[in-house]
Amino acid sequence: MPHTHPSEACDLILNTIPEIPTWPQLPNVNFREEMEIQYSEGFPCVVLDEEKQRMYFETNRDITSDFEKFYENYMAENLDYFKISPDYSRGIYEMEKKLTERGYSDLQYFKSHVTGPITVGLGRVDENKRAIYYNEMFRDVIVKGTEMKARWLLNKFKFLGCTQICFIDEPILSGFGSSTYVSLHRSDVVQYLSEVIKTVHKEEAIAGIHCCGNTEWTILIDAGVDIISFDSYEYAETITYYPNKVKSFLEKGGTLAWGIVPTSEKINEETPESLLNKLEAGMDNLARKGIDKNLIWKQCLITPSCGTGSLTVELSEKIFDQLSKVTRILRSQ
Repeated sequence: MPHTHPSEACDLILNTIPEIPTWPQLPNVNFREEMEIQYSEGFPCVVLDEEKQRMYFETNRDITSDFEKFYENYMAENLDYFKISPDYSRGIYEMEKKLTERGYSDLQYFKSHVTGPITVGLGRVDENKRAIYYNEMFRDVIVKGTEMKARWLLNKFKFLGCTQICFIDEPILSGFGSSTYVSLHRSDVVQYLSEVIKTVHKEEAIAGIHCCGNTEWTILIDAGVDIISFDSYEYAETITYYPNKVKSFLEKGGTLAWGIVPTSEKINEETPESLLNKLEAGMDNLARKGIDKNLIWKQCLITPSCGTGSLTVELSEKIFDQLSKVTRILRSQ
């Protein structure tokens, strides 16, 4: 979210999406809250360049002690070592405070999120500007570190006593299969995502994956995810390319999170009614592939198409207001 005041962001969430509140990422507060940096505490050989507002991994020195420390804490399941401190997330601690003050006894769900290992691995580099994903040792660190960040978050909010959801944000998967990532193997992606998903399941939570562009959605299904979150405003037809897999996914209890509310200026061209019409059209297209529409409705969530961190506060608030209105209309029907 684009807000610089954590309290305002949390109030917006609690007032518009109280059914499944979440804690906000606030990258405009500090570069440490950017999605690929926010989860880097405790990772070995991380360098934060304050002047250039960036993070990279320093691999051209003796990394032994850093790696020993990381794996010792990983093997010991020392979740506190993998915490996300207030310097890296104001939103976590503000939402914790708000929920404690307001009460949470009737809360059914709460959502957290981690940036997925593929996006971090391909999005962050070493000192030579080479994607850290292609360093096998560091790739393993990122996968295991992501697991522990998810566990820390789920334990952090366990006091709520409700069912928790943890999304694994993988926007870079929209480039899967392109010439840019020709060396990215499907089996590896499935394996690494599966490792994080299994960790979420061990904490008795629901695992979701969000990709804001087109991708091979069966990768997420094969990895064992519970919720597929996609931009159905721009890419609704892409989920229809895999009817058999999607049908099986839904029949086994999987959920599609339809990102029908656009996180762009296009929200100014829409009304709750027009968004509902667009949602209905997307579901009809999927139903025409042989999937029971009642099942599609039963196993659905309604969400924004992506995050709003790069937008204005005014636009972000409009998006969440529209999301709330769409939800209310659907519930009334």
